Amino acid sequence: MNKMLMAAGLAVMLGACSSSKKGDVADTTSNPFFTEYTTPFGVPPFDKIEVAHYKPAFLKGIEEQSKEIDAIVNNSEAPTFENTIVAFDQSGELLKKVSYAFNGQSSVNTTEEIQALEQELSPLLSKHQDDIRMNPGLFARIKAVYESPASSGFDKEQKKLLEKTYKDFVRGGANLDADKQAKLRELNEKISILELTFGQNVLKETNAFQLIVDKKEDLSGLPETSIAAAASAAKNAGMDGKWLFTLHNPSVMPFLQYADNRALREKIFKGYTNRGNNNNANDNKDVVKQLVTARLEKAKLMGDDDFAAFVLEDRMAKDEQNVYKLLNQIWTPALAKAKDELADINAEIKKEGGNFEAEGWDWRYYFEKAKKTKFDMDENEIRPYLELNNVRNGAFYVANKLYGVTFTEIKDIPKPDADAMAFECKDKDGTHLGVLYMDFFTRPGKSAGAWCGSYRSQTYKDGKRLAPVVTTVFNFSKPEEGKPALLSADEAETVFHEFGHALHSLFRDVHYYGVSGVPRDFVELPSQVMEHWVFEPEVLKVYAKHYQTGEVIPQAIVDKIIKSGKYGQGFATTEYVAASLLDMDYHILKEIPADFNVEAFEADVMNKRGLIRQIPPRYRTTYFKHTMEGGYTAGYYSYIWAEVLDADAFEAYKETGDIFNQEIADKFRTYILTPGGIDDAMVMYVNFRGKEPGIDPLLKNRGLK
Repeated sequence: MNKMLMAAGLAVMLGACSSSKKGDVADTTSNPFFTEYTTPFGVPPFDKIEVAHYKPAFLKGIEEQSKEIDAIVNNSEAPTFENTIVAFDQSGELLKKVSYAFNGQSSVNTTEEIQALEQELSPLLSKHQDDIRMNPGLFARIKAVYESPASSGFDKEQKKLLEKTYKDFVRGGANLDADKQAKLRELNEKISILELTFGQNVLKETNAFQLIVDKKEDLSGLPETSIAAAASAAKNAGMDGKWLFTLHNPSVMPFLQYADNRALREKIFKGYTNRGNNNNANDNKDVVKQLVTARLEKAKLMGDDDFAAFVLEDRMAKDEQNVYKLLNQIWTPALAKAKDELADINAEIKKEGGNFEAEGWDWRYYFEKAKKTKFDMDENEIRPYLELNNVRNGAFYVANKLYGVTFTEIKDIPKPDADAMAFECKDKDGTHLGVLYMDFFTRPGKSAGAWCGSYRSQTYKDGKRLAPVVTTVFNFSKPEEGKPALLSADEAETVFHEFGHALHSLFRDVHYYGVSGVPRDFVELPSQVMEHWVFEPEVLKVYAKHYQTGEVIPQAIVDKIIKSGKYGQGFATTEYVAASLLDMDYHILKEIPADFNVEAFEADVMNKRGLIRQIPPRYRTTYFKHTMEGGYTAGYYSYIWAEVLDADAFEAYKETGDIFNQEIADKFRTYILTPGGIDDAMVMYVNFRGKEPGIDPLLKNRGLK
């Protein structure tokens, strides 16, 4: 999760912004935010935007939207859908403009200056949002339209916008008395700052760790691509002749998978799993304690018993009982499968003459050996066939086969970073659908992980569709000059996953910002369903070509991929569900004691469910950005909830015997990818599939049944 992902669904406000100490006055002559973009397709002029431009644009944006809100409130005409609901939905154009640009850039190219300015302006933006949501005159007009008999004659999209606007104001405190509104303002400001601080601390901790190797023998077992990347990283850090490994996934994960040096594996594993938990200036334990306390206070202020109840009200799951029901259904078979995998791992240790039981830093290393024993499968056997550009083109191929869309690279266009690529997406009839950026490589100023966001959301202006500007962001190792970027199987899936989010944004066709978003536990359906095509033999033969010879991946390797595909799902599912349970357990708390201990709480959550010590949650508390930075709070379960949908959705293709069945693809685009949040999520799914999904396809897909 990332600030930019949150930005895509918010019409009024976005979580943070930046400024510079100079240029606080709105200089309309040089600030690119104060003029219409003249760039190709109206993308942000990244090459002209300076840090000094953000603060005046944010301040001016707040001022302009405040005036627009006053105009709505003071309108002498009776409240109508157009003069109140639509007017509010379209307000804050400048604020949207600068927010999209800043949140994108602060996620991929942050600096200490930007981080300080996020902290500075976060309270102002929180106050502005509360000023709107708690404006009694504005809410009175919205309520009047909501309760008007005329609303029965609205079309489906209008009704949804009206309902969502009204409910958002109620959830924003519009119905609270003055004292409670004052308290809510205080809590919202505190929560926003704590979430921001948490994310900044994780980035600092991730960037601070270095594992420096100065003996070649300590590189034993590592693939040449990892060794070359570490040598390049060391050289860039002024340590030519050494090898530098970091906590960024493309560096740490191959090290844990392949490095023969057990002591070094332990060192980097503990560095990774203790981020934010080192009792230093970036420690997140007290931040978490304050954050879950403030969230609980907010929930109770809003009339709920706990924060999960407050959050889940507008999700597909509806309540925490439904979330736990799903997670518990998966936990038992997943943990049993993980224990079987642990037995295989310990057998490999004994086979090598080891007299120890596996620990967390041994799992990936010996799992690779167990996988090779069972399936003669080596991840490094696949990498030469997963060259980054080919994988990307494979995703484009699937989209073209399913929907007829094309992607053409745009060279002469401003980019979020010099390494990013830009593509124009056209529909099958040649219509411009939008611009897609792809930013592949890790760097110190980029947040960890992978995500999809927007620099402009799709909407309508003057009756014409305004095409979106979408970005997909990754953290792959940047290869040496002239060398290819070779991906792991997981990284190839990540390309398809984020591309699925991008298609959702590019295909969306709604008239109002307020109905563009979908529930958090539905949003992963379009991305996760795309993963099903990655290793389909028909697709592999198109894009999986050896980077040196051009040879299509041999059928023997494809067979190994298929046979070994479900092996390891015990570990993968268990670590994921463990994190989901941790997230939920924090947010169903009914009280937070003064001596609340984050480490003890996490240990208790895992111990009472029997999690084996070799598997930590995918995200331990102090670096669990999805929930603590916001966005997936009491919602990390969303990935597995959506997987129930995506596993069932792909079955629709498989049942026809054609993974590119046009009738199914057209229905998926029409009912899932196009309508935004106009319909309820389950209604959209049933419209596509003809029935509600069951859990069996998911369990079979993960090899748990």
